[in-house]
Amino acid sequence: ASPACSRGGSAVSRSSPQEVLGEDKLMGILKERELKIYWGTATTGKPHVAYFVPMSKIADFLKAGCEVTILFADLHAYLDNMKAPWELLELRTRYYENVIKAVLESIGVPLEKLKFVRGTDYQLSKEYTLDVYRLSSVVTQHDAKKAGAEVVKQVEHPLLSGLLYPGLQALDEEYLKVDAQFGGVDQRKIFTFAEKYLPSLGYAKRIHLMNPMVPGLTGSKMSSSEEDSKIDLLDRKEDVKKKLRKAFCEPGNVENNGVLSFIKHVLFPLKSEFVVLREEKWGGNKTYTDYEALEKDFAEQVVHPGDLKNSVEVALNKLLDPIREKFNSPELKKLTQAAYPKAKPAEKGTKNSEPENAVIPSQLDIRVGKVISVEKHPDADSLYVEQIDVGEPEPRTVVSGLVQFVPREQLQDRLVVLLCNMKPKAMRGVESRGMVLCASSVGEPRQVELLEPPAGCCAGDRVYVEGYEDGDPDDELKPKKKVFEKLQADFRVSEDCIAQWKQRNFLTKLGTVSCKSLKGGSIG
Repeated sequence: ASPACSRGGSAVSRSSPQEVLGEDKLMGILKERELKIYWGTATTGKPHVAYFVPMSKIADFLKAGCEVTILFADLHAYLDNMKAPWELLELRTRYYENVIKAVLESIGVPLEKLKFVRGTDYQLSKEYTLDVYRLSSVVTQHDAKKAGAEVVKQVEHPLLSGLLYPGLQALDEEYLKVDAQFGGVDQRKIFTFAEKYLPSLGYAKRIHLMNPMVPGLTGSKMSSSEEDSKIDLLDRKEDVKKKLRKAFCEPGNVENNGVLSFIKHVLFPLKSEFVVLREEKWGGNKTYTDYEALEKDFAEQVVHPGDLKNSVEVALNKLLDPIREKFNSPELKKLTQAAYPKAKPAEKGTKNSEPENAVIPSQLDIRVGKVISVEKHPDADSLYVEQIDVGEPEPRTVVSGLVQFVPREQLQDRLVVLLCNMKPKAMRGVESRGMVLCASSVGEPRQVELLEPPAGCCAGDRVYVEGYEDGDPDDELKPKKKVFEKLQADFRVSEDCIAQWKQRNFLTKLGTVSCKSLKGGSIG
């Protein structure tokens, strides 16, 4: 469907929406007047480069004559499992306002044509609050949970606030007085929820336009809460280089390739071309004017992953430079630090109340790995030598003392949990670049079980401790500081066989990390 907005015309579209709900109604409005549309963003983690996708579409809407509202959904950020603490809500909203406007300016969008609104400007009014109660009297718990499944953070014991989230987003359509809402395809269940329930309050059903989700660098959805999957809009050039170097980009593999996906969904729509930079001996620079030709050359290994990553790095830094420059002012530096404070000691009894020099779980680079091959160590009968895929260009060699506990055939092709930032260590002549984490029984005879990621995880998915989702892991754990050993002292298996640190669960984006049966066991 064409993202047409003005009467008799259509947007100068870089790419059409992936899906439109209510296209007949859309065309009917366009015969009479311009379309009124809104896009909203919850003010949670720092916005990342995938935000260029909706921003470029907003530029299309404006060129087509649409009236566009941007909603900074501050109250939603709090309701979504308290992703934005109440005391930081105002600061995070101001940060989002500044960074989103900087992105829009960087791609030439005239800000004076846009209307900017905060959720709390109207969501705390008497009328809106009464409508929330009215809606809660007709919405089932099942429908509310289903609607938020792709958007609201899913945890083992969900809060009531997460069930309110879809209802508020539906009511926003009425209170912003728009014809249509625009968002990612991950919003589809909320959009259909709104279409079902707004009429029950006597309000009109709205049109919904959806753009594709940009896969993260690890191949899954790019997310503000998945540090390794995203590049922040204010990341330094060295951080961009580091994250791209770690990104999954297997030679010839176009499936779940985060780097190719970024070119397709972000760079091509903005620039209409992409230049692969390479030395003359490898064929010199090549300009692609359509994505399919680039994907074909990559699949046939005409384009090397290293050249692709380097070219993305150059193109992306050109987009980010004006945003970095704007945020280099003392005022915005101060705002950034206040809105996203670094972990520091909290009052006793509150979240993350660690001593100032204490080690914290986010220092560990723990990932899901897939065991590609398992061999006996040539010089040690008790050791395996494994090749493990952790979402990097090449698998890691890992030496594990599991021969007595896990049969070789049970390891082959299995998903494991791997500590990836230990200093490489020679084990009987073979360098090991990681440690497979296992649960161990407390008593004798000793039993060992592999930690198991949730079903559906992929190699390279991040594993973190609940409450410590933010922050970059150390590049390499220094043996003298004994970071892992200090944290490991509080690793335990719960009575539900969940891996924990100080009674906080080990998690991936798909759920908890567990073992088969060793309740109360240690982890190492």
